[in-house]
Amino acid sequence: MTKLIATSVIRGSEQGESHGGIYQIDSVTNSVVKAVDWNNCDIDFQGRGADRGLRGIAFYKGNTYIAASNEIFIFNQQFEILSSLSNPYLSHCHEICIEQDMLYITSTGFDAIVMYDLVANYFSHAIHIKPHGAGFRMLAFNPLTTKGPKLSNNLHLNSVSSDKNSIYFSGRKAPYLFQLTGTKFGAIATIPLGTHNAQCAYGGVIFNDTNDDRVCLVTDTLDYSVRVPQYERQSIVNIELYLSEVARPGFGRGLALLPDQVIAAGSSPSTIAFHDLNLGCITHQINISMDVRNAIHGLELWPY
Repeated sequence: MTKLIATSVIRGSEQGESHGGIYQIDSVTNSVVKAVDWNNCDIDFQGRGADRGLRGIAFYKGNTYIAASNEIFIFNQQFEILSSLSNPYLSHCHEICIEQDMLYITSTGFDAIVMYDLVANYFSHAIHIKPHGAGFRMLAFNPLTTKGPKLSNNLHLNSVSSDKNSIYFSGRKAPYLFQLTGTKFGAIATIPLGTHNAQCAYGGVIFNDTNDDRVCLVTDTLDYSVRVPQYERQSIVNIELYLSEVARPGFGRGLALLPDQVIAAGSSPSTIAFHDLNLGCITHQINISMDVRNAIHGLELWPY
């Protein structure tokens, strides 16, 4: 399987400009097709977080689920919008994942993981993570009531992954990868502040060390750390915006685990680099845009 899909966010875009989109990428032919332009697709953007672009990606029963700011959109395989999911506790949503008929959503604005039952079709439960002494505390809440947490964004939760027994999640402002198994909650690994896409893989932890512009995999026997692709300043479009901190080159975000120990990793300006763990290096890369504002966010292997 050589095809991936990626979502992007155009940082600092103005009304009337593209806010990002969905791309289909073939890693063998290096072809890129923009399947959805998030400024032009046939929906009403009012109140739907259009300026936040598109982020996390998950797949379920032939459809594709993609997170926007405060809503989860459901696309068919032709990238037509079928429906969407919304809830008052969805705010600045980032990564999502699906495991055993349950959709897990990082609601970054609430420091929460919100869960949607894909069989019963309702927001079934949620957890809020908050600092507590020298550590962190988990509080469960019902996302169908008004008794949940207030907007906070203390941890900037941005990543969630899962297996049959547990879910794993992390945030840019928290130095841990957390694990939730049933009602048991705790930290299972230490990670740098500022990371994205932290998850268990290859017997260790893999993540984008976004503050240090590196893709990292740490196991008991391996410490893989490779810098994201860099470009000459004069080749980057809108590089002057870097001075205003609207966007910056080298911002690493988006990870997909491919067969044969290959990792696809996103960075800005929108580039996907393919890391071969057997060789210990990037073998090739695909550039989508040289605009520094255009940043890969979601990245997944296309299963259909």
